[in-house]
Amino acid sequence: MTSNLAVPERVHGPKSPLTLRTVTADEAGQRIDNFLMRHFKTVPRSRVYRLVRKGEVRVNRKRVDAEYRIQEGDEVRLPPVRIDVGDEPGRPSSSLLELIEKAVIFQDKHLLVIDKPAGVAVHGGSGMSYGIIEALRASRPRETLELVHRLDRDTSGCLLVARDRATLTALHALIRNGGMHKTYLGLVAGSWQLGTKRIDAPLATDNRQHGERHVRVAAAGKDSVSIFKPVQFFGSLATLMEVDIPTGRTHQIRVHASFAGHPLLGDDKYGDRERNAELKHHGLKRTFLHAQSVAFEWPGSGVPFHASAPLPGELAAVLDAITPMKRRAPERGASTRGAPPRGAAAGKKRSRPPASR
Repeated sequence: MTSNLAVPERVHGPKSPLTLRTVTADEAGQRIDNFLMRHFKTVPRSRVYRLVRKGEVRVNRKRVDAEYRIQEGDEVRLPPVRIDVGDEPGRPSSSLLELIEKAVIFQDKHLLVIDKPAGVAVHGGSGMSYGIIEALRASRPRETLELVHRLDRDTSGCLLVARDRATLTALHALIRNGGMHKTYLGLVAGSWQLGTKRIDAPLATDNRQHGERHVRVAAAGKDSVSIFKPVQFFGSLATLMEVDIPTGRTHQIRVHASFAGHPLLGDDKYGDRERNAELKHHGLKRTFLHAQSVAFEWPGSGVPFHASAPLPGELAAVLDAITPMKRRAPERGASTRGAPPRGAAAGKKRSRPPASR
């Protein structure tokens, strides 16, 4: 029996030439994957990452991972890449464009702050054609937009997007020097009895299991620091934590929470299956992690910047469901803060643009 469905013939386009690029001062400080995305604009993101993994992209004749930050004077080998017909990126759906534009909680001429919805990736790839950055670029085609940092797909909350190259470079330098203060809310399994706890455990971020990234604590990993502070206790079931991260490694909070013996609830990679199943009965459908706020001083001017996003309704509803088991966290040293405000966006945006940079 023959099928009447014709399989379209794949049309191969020409290969791009092998190129050696020297990184300029304006380009320095960005991750190599972002640098490659701008060079290979019509190449699918998944293929760009494959070029890095296979070592076809070299920096100073050496292999690097996707998180490597290029420096002024680095020589980057850009391999030949064939662009097939059908690889040309399309346009994100109008519903995604509308969702992301509505999620903008602050903007000036230098910066956007997005209250990132859970379930939407920050960029396309890993099974998703488009993410937040592609949607923003589609709705604002005349702007130069770049992610300042990243959030996991399941994580909601404050996400920074630079609107010019100088802002991106300045904020990346701030992050490297520990000048950006990012605070998260997370619900962990069990009753946290460690008080305010600084976890300083290096993380290896280059492991893959079944094709997926799997981060682990390893002596040879990158320096990683998370500071956990209990906010509310829900009996032996769970504890609401405030987490500050002086460093920002992939999956850092999730891995450090698991390392401390109190994995994030809803986390299907590093979490507790039995406790996750129990929390599903209380309405938890994703990892309970929310980027609550970000604060820093603008480089050069010292003008303070602060933005925050309220806990999403679906997570607030989980806390309401388990509230009968709640008791206040005991004070240990520094005082702990109360529960996050619900219903109202307390301090959603508050900033003034820098006078100069």
